[in-house]
Amino acid sequence: MGIFDFLTGEFIDVIHWTDSTRDTMVWRFEREDHEIKYGAKLTVREGQAAVFIHEGQLADVFTPGLYMLETNNMPILTTLQHWDHGFKSPFKSEIYFVNTTRFSNLKWGTKNPIMLRDPEFGPTRLRAFGTYTVKVSDPAIFMREIVGTDGEFTMDEISYHIRNIILQEFSRVIASSGIPVLDMAANTADLGKLIADAIDPTMQQYGLTLPELYIENISLPDAVEKALDARTSRGMAGNLDEHMKWKAAEAMTMEGSGAGQAMGMGMGAGLGMQMGGRVAGPWGAPAPAPAVAAPPPPPPVEHVWHIAAGGDVTGPFSKAAMGRKVTEGTLTRDSMVWTQGQDGWMRAEDVTELAHLFTVMPPPPPGS
Repeated sequence: MGIFDFLTGEFIDVIHWTDSTRDTMVWRFEREDHEIKYGAKLTVREGQAAVFIHEGQLADVFTPGLYMLETNNMPILTTLQHWDHGFKSPFKSEIYFVNTTRFSNLKWGTKNPIMLRDPEFGPTRLRAFGTYTVKVSDPAIFMREIVGTDGEFTMDEISYHIRNIILQEFSRVIASSGIPVLDMAANTADLGKLIADAIDPTMQQYGLTLPELYIENISLPDAVEKALDARTSRGMAGNLDEHMKWKAAEAMTMEGSGAGQAMGMGMGAGLGMQMGGRVAGPWGAPAPAPAVAAPPPPPPVEHVWHIAAGGDVTGPFSKAAMGRKVTEGTLTRDSMVWTQGQDGWMRAEDVTELAHLFTVMPPPPPGS
């Protein structure tokens, strides 16, 4: 073997990269003084891309495969480098391996509540969180716009910026979607797709893409959730008057409770007084039982009314207030009204308790 063959063999090199970190996006192949030997073998595995940088200029991008770094398969070297040494000297270049697989299970969430106008609750605030997946779609753009000369670039270095983009588009999409808050839980998949599509043009400017975005939860402030729980409880109770009567009867019959025992003692004392009065009548004869007056009937329930107009609900108004609204003309026969115990909204004219308000007409004005 001659000296020329020996020197040529000394410069043969194998360039490859295997990653076990699961969060490295770009890794630079390190060589002393950045010398890549002429004729070196470059191995690019599936899920990778290799970016060749020569004298600070992006020369080529290699997709998965096996390559020989020579001038005949790298035409860019014929204009960037002159091979004037007899044994084909090494050239100073850099090779960056780019991970093109998906980086999944990345977290995002709203730091502060997002303000929106809900068609049912009006102005309200909500929070949301979920996960997303990111992938390098164009290694050349990603190297130019994001990585630069960083020898080891990880997902943590760009995840904060991606989360800010997601939150910005999430706020805009949610505010313009028109989906009621109570229906958002059933539309999280559609919302996630809308947000991912809205983010994609911005991500492409960095050589990235967002294949998936998931919304795991959308929550309301604690005060709003408590109000919703109270509203649900009222709906399950049905008629409020009947519900209160049932609760009172339940308290009276509760075994072992202080209220039940006190009521039993009161009833026993009352029966004892009645029996003593009968025995102590004149001449030893049993006294006639005193007449027990019938309790007065309960006062009629005063209804209060709500009025729906133009998608807004006002109230509650007493019956007297409803009469004044009829006089003022703000309540008409066709106005939609509702009160506790009524089965849905009804026209004011069809409600028996309000119908007579429209039959009372004021007397003719003086001098007519």
